[in-house]
Amino acid sequence: MTLRLNQLLQEFGHPPLDAETAQKFAAYLALLQKWNARTNLTSIRDEEGILSRHFLESIICARSLPENISSLLDFGSGAGFPGIPIALIRKDLSVTLAESQHKKAAFLREAARVLGLEVAVHSGRAESLTNQFDCITLRAVDNMPQAVAAAVRLLAPQGWLAILTTQEDTPELQNSAENSSNFSWKLPVPLARDTSRILLLGQTSG
Repeated sequence: MTLRLNQLLQEFGHPPLDAETAQKFAAYLALLQKWNARTNLTSIRDEEGILSRHFLESIICARSLPENISSLLDFGSGAGFPGIPIALIRKDLSVTLAESQHKKAAFLREAARVLGLEVAVHSGRAESLTNQFDCITLRAVDNMPQAVAAAVRLLAPQGWLAILTTQEDTPELQNSAENSSNFSWKLPVPLARDTSRILLLGQTSG
């Protein structure tokens, strides 16, 4: 697993994971496959799919985030993408995983325990949170435009949105964000080869 994940990273021009972090990703994969056998955490269940879609995208996202942030909310974390990989890569961040589905929230708590991560798990809708965050990530969230609009309200001044999406959906999501605040958008970061999947990074001026 480690060799394949590092191969995928190098194909994208990214350095390989160090041995300790790679070991954590291997443990995460094993736990994900174990839980997926009895509950529907993610529709992608084969190892190659998890590595090339979930892990690779999340690691690229983690490495693309601004340096000068300290708190991050993974809005609708699901099985922990991209929040758990971000916590593994960016150990300087205070990470909160928000997930309203009970079984998925239970998995997130178990993953944090197994991986030794000091992350907060909010078992409820992200919209119910009252604190603000320097950065909010969104990936494969139901009704993404509505979720983006809700996420903007939880951003700290000069906060960042990090949206894992497609080129086709970008204009609609940018409009959803800009209905609530003014944003400055960076150039999209490719997340996969031969697909339109990108990381959309925008900073609010509010």
